[in-house]
Amino acid sequence: MSKDESPPMKVNIQIECTPVEARQFFGLPNVEPMQAAVLEQSQKKMLAGIDRVSPEGIMSTWFSLMPQGAQQMQKLFTDMVAQGLGRPKE
Repeated sequence: MSKDESPPMKVNIQIECTPVEARQFFGLPNVEPMQAAVLEQSQKKMLAGIDRVSPEGIMSTWFSLMPQGAQQMQKLFTDMVAQGLGRPKE
């Protein structure tokens, strides 16, 4: 920088406004209705699927996969526990 040049000038402008006012100032579209609709759909899907991950829902899914049902499931768990404890199968 030579003696004739002055340092660059910095200017800071602070504007206090709400997000709605800023969006309107810049001409951006209002997406709040779309966001609300997407959120509502997401909530519906989550609530509809919550029954599948409940303990009752999981057990009913498991039992439907096994035609012998609860007795075979009980034997499976008993065998796994016995194997984990190092006991021979009955």
